Amino acid sequence: MNFEPKDVFQKLEFDKVLELLRRECLTEMGVEIVENLQPSTDFGWIDRELWQISEFKLTLEKSDRFPIATFSDIRPALKLLDIEGYTLTAESFQQIVQILYITRDVFKYFGGQKKEIYPKLYELVRQMSFDDGLIKAINAIFTEKGEIRPDASTELMRIRRDIQGKIRELDNRFRQLVQEYRSKNMLSENPESFRNGRRVLSVPAEHKRKIKGIIHDESDSGRTVFIEPDAVVEINNDIFDLEMEERREIFKILKDLSDKIRPYSPTLRSYLEMLIKFDVISAKGRLAISMKASMPILREKPIINLRKAYHPLLYLKNKGQNRKTVPFDLRLHAENHILVLSGPNAGGKSVAMKSIGLLQLMVQSGMLVPVHDLSEMGIFHQIFADIGDQQSLDDDLSTYSSRLQNARIFLEKATPETLVLIDEMGSGTDPKPGGAIAEAVLQQLHRRGVFAVVTTHYSNLKVFAFRNTGILNGNMHFDKDTLSPTYELKVGRPGSSYAFEIAGKSGLPKHLIDFARKRTGSETAVDDILIELQAEKQELEEKLKSISEKERNLDRLVKTYDAMHGELDLKKKQLKLDQKEHELRQQSNTQREVEKLIKTLKEEKSVEKARAVADEIKASRASIVQKVDEIHADIQKIEQAAPDLSAKIEIGKHVRLRAGGATGKVVDISGKKAFVQMGDLTINVPLRDLLPAVEPTKTASWSNMADLDRAAGFESKLDIRGMMKDEAMMVIEKFVDDALMANASILRITHGKGNGTLRNLVKQKLREYRGSVGTFFHPEPKEGGDGVTVVELV
Repeated sequence: MNFEPKDVFQKLEFDKVLELLRRECLTEMGVEIVENLQPSTDFGWIDRELWQISEFKLTLEKSDRFPIATFSDIRPALKLLDIEGYTLTAESFQQIVQILYITRDVFKYFGGQKKEIYPKLYELVRQMSFDDGLIKAINAIFTEKGEIRPDASTELMRIRRDIQGKIRELDNRFRQLVQEYRSKNMLSENPESFRNGRRVLSVPAEHKRKIKGIIHDESDSGRTVFIEPDAVVEINNDIFDLEMEERREIFKILKDLSDKIRPYSPTLRSYLEMLIKFDVISAKGRLAISMKASMPILREKPIINLRKAYHPLLYLKNKGQNRKTVPFDLRLHAENHILVLSGPNAGGKSVAMKSIGLLQLMVQSGMLVPVHDLSEMGIFHQIFADIGDQQSLDDDLSTYSSRLQNARIFLEKATPETLVLIDEMGSGTDPKPGGAIAEAVLQQLHRRGVFAVVTTHYSNLKVFAFRNTGILNGNMHFDKDTLSPTYELKVGRPGSSYAFEIAGKSGLPKHLIDFARKRTGSETAVDDILIELQAEKQELEEKLKSISEKERNLDRLVKTYDAMHGELDLKKKQLKLDQKEHELRQQSNTQREVEKLIKTLKEEKSVEKARAVADEIKASRASIVQKVDEIHADIQKIEQAAPDLSAKIEIGKHVRLRAGGATGKVVDISGKKAFVQMGDLTINVPLRDLLPAVEPTKTASWSNMADLDRAAGFESKLDIRGMMKDEAMMVIEKFVDDALMANASILRITHGKGNGTLRNLVKQKLREYRGSVGTFFHPEPKEGGDGVTVVELV
């Protein structure tokens, strides 16, 4: 991603956001990643990051503690472990087992339904496995305090047993010596001490020649000497030798343990990388909670559609001072891609502009932002910003020269995937040439389709925005009565600087203000007229938009009426046909009874009556057949006169079922069949059974789900709360069977949370439909969470 100039992070205060994020990290490895964090243009990476942080934020909001904690950097230890024969220290093993404990807890966290509740977080774990074997191997050597266990090896047990024996022997012998020399008044008040790791006697200097042994030290005053008696020297030597032997045995144990875990070095690295990733995600999640941040709808193409957006740093500052932060809305897209923002000084123009750039940097760095979750944010490949004092002492450039240099670079490099932010555009020189040059730059940015937000006081830029489609005027609302800013962003009309009003409020004499008004008369008049024109233009555009919408709705209704009228004629003919065919079937069903009657009449020698009955039946049947043929001919004429409607059925278009009249949207076509989305369900219908339809209007009195119920006779939702186990099993089985018969694709089973019995029952039953049931999962908490199971049928 390209930035111009290179200090964009500082200009937009993104460095301050990174500092807040750095403080939330639990480890130095997480801090290292945050310090090197850069905005990305990779849609997949950004989308994945935002989902993962959203899910972690949910764990915080639900107090569903995720088992991430501080841990040490074991990369240096693993690098040494890769060296054949190298032996790790006891401290390194403690750091490794710490990593293993946290990793084990993470795997346990996703052992139940959490993998379905937090699927994006689970993806970080899904490809890995965990075995307690390494923890057991290390715990077989170390205690919980990190000390070598006495039973780490048989030889170590023997050595420590011998050491304890020698220590007891030393205690007994030393006790005897103390009693002996104390009775002779040859010891100090505190008779025992340790010097050079040896147990010694504290002896007054005048008695040092009376006790045989090794003098290890003397006091600073020289009045006391510390003597190791000859009687315990050999015992101390034995203890020293045993302690050396103990150290050698411990080294051997650690070497064997190092050899044992060496093959698992890559696995330990993957565990560490996973935990570092979770550390950064948890830091972003906690920062999102403090900023009241959400996940916007991410788009691959550049777009800015912010709803209830805040400047994150301003929000945190105001929250600390118990002050309200005013949110703003802004929509920029390919058709309207530039905002010219005007208004009085200290009205919040620069803050609003910086907010847009900062939020964009945060999103493309995989961070949630303080906006409404229905906001849309796209991907920009370049962000250019000309903000604040641009004076350069190194290049001997004035502020205005530096601004011109930035403008040149922007025009050379800007594309439709660039976001340009310019504060006080055209300022820094004489207003007339400065405004003219600024207008020329704005014109070029407009022609190139660049996304831009510029702040200005220049009337010519406001007029330029008014005259050119694709550029919006905007202002920071100012309360005329109190002459104070409200910090509300209003898009659609320019703002006034309110210079004379503010000057009057500040106490400047009226005659001076009147003089200034006369001097600037025409310029301020243009500003006022422009504001009025913009207001009228906006009002007209809104009325035209409303009229166009009404015309579209009327057109839809007319088309719907025409289509339904033709369909009604056809249905009337089909209904008559069904009635006549039913009569024919009834006659066929009673044929045997008629034949019996004729036979009876013949036996009774009533031949004339029999012939009359037969002729009557024959005439009646001929009449019905004739009417059936006539209706068939009428239907054939209607169908032949109608165009080939199946050719007009396309993916994305709306259609209506011939039978039932249910409407839906075609999502796919395969051969002579179409997949039609109706409400929550998708059905498979032959093309010959479909008719083109217009998109239902808002005033239509029917709903897709109601139509689908009439057409398919199936409801895609089931509620089993309160049912007994056996009853629920039968109901679920019938429900899924009916769904498969109806070619349904999505089902929703409400079972409640409770103790999980019905939830587990649903899963158990769904597993019996292998090959028919694709996946099933719990929806978002606001849609029922783990009290609902959503089923996708194959």
